[in-house]
Amino acid sequence: MARSSIAKYAWLSIMAAISTIALKSSAYYVTGSVGLLSDAAESLVNLLGGGIALVMLTIAARPPDEEHLFGHDKAEYFACGAEGALILVAAVSIGVVAVRRFINPVSIQELGIGLIISSVASLINFVVARVLLSAGKKNHSVTLEADAHHLMTDVWTSMGVFAGVGAVALTGWQPLDQLVALCVACYITWTGFRLIMRSVLGLMDSALPDDKCKGVITVLEKYKNRGVDYHALRTRQAGARCFVSVHILVPGIWTVQQGHELLEDLEADIRSEVKYVTVFTHLEPLEDPVSGHDMELDRCGD
Repeated sequence: MARSSIAKYAWLSIMAAISTIALKSSAYYVTGSVGLLSDAAESLVNLLGGGIALVMLTIAARPPDEEHLFGHDKAEYFACGAEGALILVAAVSIGVVAVRRFINPVSIQELGIGLIISSVASLINFVVARVLLSAGKKNHSVTLEADAHHLMTDVWTSMGVFAGVGAVALTGWQPLDQLVALCVACYITWTGFRLIMRSVLGLMDSALPDDKCKGVITVLEKYKNRGVDYHALRTRQAGARCFVSVHILVPGIWTVQQGHELLEDLEADIRSEVKYVTVFTHLEPLEDPVSGHDMELDRCGD
């Protein structure tokens, strides 16, 4: 699927968020449960996150230009970080409301109706989350995957709220509702923190995940049987795009044509092993000791 077409999944997330906000707000209005209110608050964050995801996916899909020669893929990390920050805001809001309800308790009403309404909203989130997660993995989109995990977080927290509200119905002890809301706030705080860290690591040009790095190394090791070697292997991730840079050492008696053909084969094998990868290779003679002087990122001056 073309990168420009995956933005439609952000629209799916936005429509799901609008639907669940309406349903969960109705559940809170009927019951007065602060746990259900916390659930509605997180859906509001889903809406904001979906809007940011739509904008960033649109930017990330733009082709390279004179000012962004390596593309715009890193824009996805801004969506991931923004969504994490919004989750933290929602967590604080939930905690504040829960504490206020401890101080000024309010009886919960019409639990059965409220839980049915909220269950429908959770089912919508679950279905959309699975669609987004599948699309994110297929298209290597960190934004869609983050949005999917956020929606699944909403599903799990909803289940926690159901448990808390159900416990209130069974025991009649109202503080259980506030306690569950505080637990929800703590849980989604952790989710927000992880999304922010993923965004930061991406913007800091972190190396490819271990499985992808092992795939690249497997390809390079295979070429040692052809009498060549390699060093200065560097990898980084930029949204969906992967980058691999490596120096290939070949016998000095090889012709330029021989070296070129080897690099063409090697780069093609790496592209087969790692999807959405851009490979940079640098050819050097095996016998020349100067070839080992540029293994560091910044080559020292003589």
